[in-house]
Amino acid sequence: MKLIQTSSHEAENPIELSLRQAFELLEPKLRPPFALTIPNPQEYLLLNKAILYGVLCESHVGKTHMKHLHAIVTDGYFWFVSLLVKVVNELYVKLLEPVKSQLIWVTKELINVLAVGVDGLLVCLLRQIIGGDYSDGNLWLCFEMVSIFMTKWDCLLEVEPMILTSGLYTYLRLLADHCRLLSNPKLEALKQLEVDFCIKVFKEKFPLCLKIGRDLVRLLQDLVHLPKFRTIWKDLVLNRGEFKAQGFSGIPQLYNTRTPSEYMLLRITPEMEAHLRFLLTHVKLGNQKRHQAWFSKKFLFEPNRETLIIDIVRFICCAYHPTNEIIQSDVIPRWAIMGWLFKSCTKNYVEANVKLALLYDWLFFKERTDNIMDIEPAMLLMVYSIPRYIDVTHTILEFLFLLMDNYDVEHYDILAKGVSSSFSVLVKRGVIRSLDVLTSCDALSPILKERLGRFLSGRKFEISKELQQACRPADFVSLNSSCMETPLPLTEWQPKCSQGDKFGTKSAETKVMISDDAASSHSPLVVAREGQVHDIDNMIHNLGEAIKNSNPMALRTLEELLLLFVSFDGQGPESGFILPDVLSSKIKKLYELSGSKLFSPFKFHPDSPENSDEVGSATSLIIRMFVLSQHQNMQAMLLFWLKNGFPVGARLLLYASRLAYEARMVGFFGDAMVDVNSITPSDSGIRLLLYHVNGYFSFLHGRTENSYETIESISKAEKKLVAMLVDGAFAAYKCFLVYSRTALFKDAENSLPQLLFSDIMTCSVWERKQLKFLFSSVYCHLSDMSIGEEGIIKLLVGQLDHADLVNIQIELGLKRFSIFGENTETVFCLMKNSLNWGCMEQHKFWGLIRSELAVSTVEVQGLLSKFFWLEKLDANASAIAVEGLLTLCSCCPPTPELVGALMLLPNSVFQDFASAVMAKWAVSNGAMLFESLAEFSEKVESKNGDLAIHDSAGMLNRSAILWLLKYFNGSDTDISGNLSLKTMCKNAMR
Repeated sequence: MKLIQTSSHEAENPIELSLRQAFELLEPKLRPPFALTIPNPQEYLLLNKAILYGVLCESHVGKTHMKHLHAIVTDGYFWFVSLLVKVVNELYVKLLEPVKSQLIWVTKELINVLAVGVDGLLVCLLRQIIGGDYSDGNLWLCFEMVSIFMTKWDCLLEVEPMILTSGLYTYLRLLADHCRLLSNPKLEALKQLEVDFCIKVFKEKFPLCLKIGRDLVRLLQDLVHLPKFRTIWKDLVLNRGEFKAQGFSGIPQLYNTRTPSEYMLLRITPEMEAHLRFLLTHVKLGNQKRHQAWFSKKFLFEPNRETLIIDIVRFICCAYHPTNEIIQSDVIPRWAIMGWLFKSCTKNYVEANVKLALLYDWLFFKERTDNIMDIEPAMLLMVYSIPRYIDVTHTILEFLFLLMDNYDVEHYDILAKGVSSSFSVLVKRGVIRSLDVLTSCDALSPILKERLGRFLSGRKFEISKELQQACRPADFVSLNSSCMETPLPLTEWQPKCSQGDKFGTKSAETKVMISDDAASSHSPLVVAREGQVHDIDNMIHNLGEAIKNSNPMALRTLEELLLLFVSFDGQGPESGFILPDVLSSKIKKLYELSGSKLFSPFKFHPDSPENSDEVGSATSLIIRMFVLSQHQNMQAMLLFWLKNGFPVGARLLLYASRLAYEARMVGFFGDAMVDVNSITPSDSGIRLLLYHVNGYFSFLHGRTENSYETIESISKAEKKLVAMLVDGAFAAYKCFLVYSRTALFKDAENSLPQLLFSDIMTCSVWERKQLKFLFSSVYCHLSDMSIGEEGIIKLLVGQLDHADLVNIQIELGLKRFSIFGENTETVFCLMKNSLNWGCMEQHKFWGLIRSELAVSTVEVQGLLSKFFWLEKLDANASAIAVEGLLTLCSCCPPTPELVGALMLLPNSVFQDFASAVMAKWAVSNGAMLFESLAEFSEKVESKNGDLAIHDSAGMLNRSAILWLLKYFNGSDTDISGNLSLKTMCKNAMR
């Protein structure tokens, strides 16, 4: 009996071998009558493997094997389904045809019993359907899977309704291919079934369809030539009530929803994904040709496979986002792969759909909700194709405007706004330094340049003159000539480094960048009309009078003054100048004359919240105005106060943090701490949130009446708005941090994380009550400046008490944010540096690191090996860290990699560390431990037979070997039938 097809020269597949060995070992127990004893965890694991092998290979007794499985199952079929998923992902292509049939049969059986994880198994099977493949085997799988969705509809709704959306996405995409092949009679029955399934999902479960987002529209428009889909489309446009989806507001709602990356993976087989990730992770720019040729031959060579390029482009844009280290390396960038795929298209309709896949997110891009990485490849492909591949630049830009004008004429404004936002964010975030590279490119079509210029001008595209002048087209000459350079990194992409500033000021998230001269008080930033200057003078006088008489009147006057100042547009006759420094100085003096001080240290009075100066003060009004407008004039005013010694940054950070705290407290942002349907001013614990939301609506409608007071209530329906405002507050803080660093702190010693650390330190002196949430907010909203920063982490463990740290640990366990990040080298450096901290700080540090690493992708085995091989590992100085590692290892699963690292620990300080960890694993996860140990011993033995065991004996950890020998002597357990482990242990002790 065999599972897979193998050639004589191929080595045995380890998965197939493991299943077969389990079957051969337990074969007598797989025949009726079955044993009535309850298997232990190790026996249960082996029994699942054996039954799976029997089900797939012995179709004539498959029902008997399934009855056996039903009788012994104790985990909701989780382990059995996990084994099936592994078989599908790694062996499906090689499975024998009868085995594939049994695979489908057992999947149906698992759906009938509502097995845990069966939805994941269905996704894996959907991914094995290859687009553009019309072979009998592929069409058979298409038919079987859509039949499962139709016949097991009710069961799937009970297991996981969202699996229907995976099926819908898959079959909408497949139908587009299947309908193009008109001369294949084998397809007719399949196409009808696919259409019936998709229409059924649309009509009966349309609210689920909304989860797919904007790509649902893209796929549906490929099928409007079919009558049933044309009806669906008409209802979407003209009669959306037909779908009975409460709250559905029409196609714009889908446009505004980014399609989750999981859907992009559905049309890429696991094998394809693995090769693409290798290409984009390990292959260096300039060495990619042979890899690309191999990939084309492997996956795109068949006549109709070219449509796969569409799905690959969507995958690269939306599902593969490279890490900081890869972007900074010489690995081939995504835009270069896009160029190759673009040039690989030979059919016009494929090329058009590839361009649509590349540019689709541009049409609906919103900075707040979308990911800039989705639109970055198209921009860089246009830029780096100049001038050598100018036809690529020309084609993409021309197609972008064609889409904007014709894709959805009724919603042109949405599309134009999305494209405008895309260009703006790409410049603002530093993907490119300036759009001059396009607008001033002589090689580009004059008509296209003129259209681009008109569009940017018509949308009031915000690019500062200083930023444009900082990078002329000549700056791109070396990049364009070879088309081989890596793209300019985004601020968020930059990795941690020990030298220089890791946050480039040119990629700041600011609307306006200023030159050094403009930052000084001698250069006017705003040229105002004479009438506006007169109004400002009058308001300053009125503000002085109002401050003497009434605080509410003073606040109203101050807000009117600030609104007028941010409304200056720099146009008109240059008859007067209003300097932010001058206005800031006058406001400062007026308040000081009345005995008040702007941006004074914050004092919190929990028993009398009405005295809180976060609400109803000039400082809070100024902060709110800046956060809501982020206007260059407000930035310059804040800069003046910062230069005069005011803690502006700390007050901004605390304001944003308190907004986030209050929003979360009532369920607008994360989990609710209280159960309410609407919040009123009597809820004094959220006065700042009410104050800020009211200011937003006042600013939105250009009014100042009562905007310094609180509104009556906030409905729970406004959750998205509140979340947007909280995100905006942190974005404004970061914006100011970048701005102030550009103007005041030009040396590398004052990086953004250091400025953030300074502000947190100041806040920690003012505020003790909500300090825990300040740190949580920083890691949630300012992760690019805080994750892995030693100073901030040390401040956290030094300032928070144990109760607060436990709450932080819980949030880390729930993966609400990260403190250490996923860079193993960064985490190890933090571990090593913490050895010099105080004992209490170390204990708290390890509590945090255990909580995060237990649920992260950081390779614990790498940390373990590096730590124990430190040259100077002192027993006393390292005791707390070793205790932390002991607990961390014990709560991690004994994977082959981690167990292997443990077996190779040096025989030095803390000699019994390895045996202590294994003893705990033997109790909690014995089956996995001994399977990993067996795999380790096989690797050692496979190097050179028994000789390798003798040679490796001196390298093995002595305490681990002694414990294993003791375990073997005191236990009757047969370690998976593998004797090499016992042999290795005995030889190691000779």
